Amino acid sequence: MPVKIRLQRHGKKGKPYYWIVAADSRAKRDGKYLEKIGVYNPNVNPAHIELDLDGAVTWLQNGAQPTDTARAILSYKGALLKNHLAGGVRKGALTEEEAEKKFNAWLEEKAEKVENKRSKLSEADEKAKAEALAAEKAISDARMAEAKAAEEEAKAEAEAEAKAAEEAAKEEE
Repeated sequence: MPVKIRLQRHGKKGKPYYWIVAADSRAKRDGKYLEKIGVYNPNVNPAHIELDLDGAVTWLQNGAQPTDTARAILSYKGALLKNHLAGGVRKGALTEEEAEKKFNAWLEEKAEKVENKRSKLSEADEKAKAEALAAEKAISDARMAEAKAAEEEAKAEAEAEAKAAEEAAKEEE
């Protein structure tokens, strides 16, 4: 039975939410599966991924073939690296401790990259909000200046009318 690690779509129209499953390759996309390995939510930035790393590695070692998207997700979370290191341990190229040390170093580096991305996104959001606030303030200041100018113009017109009325009154006398 050929097994694939693939995505099973859930969620509503326009808001996809995926389960990462090990399924028989002949089964329907959203049909019967052998084991649920994790979840993937692409609607947030960065995408939210929960993965049972040991379960994914077990399926990979048993010959399951991931689809392209599933392969990218497994690579992102480190399942393919862990499978690769486990193969090195089986062949005797690495010890279990060395493999675990390499994997933990990779995890720390990956966590740092993700945190940097999140901080850059939050900085960009704050910058956009500050620019929008500055633009609103500039527009508001311009409106206030226009209102003052119109008010002063109205005062000047009222004074001119008052003077004209005074002059007309003096002429009548």
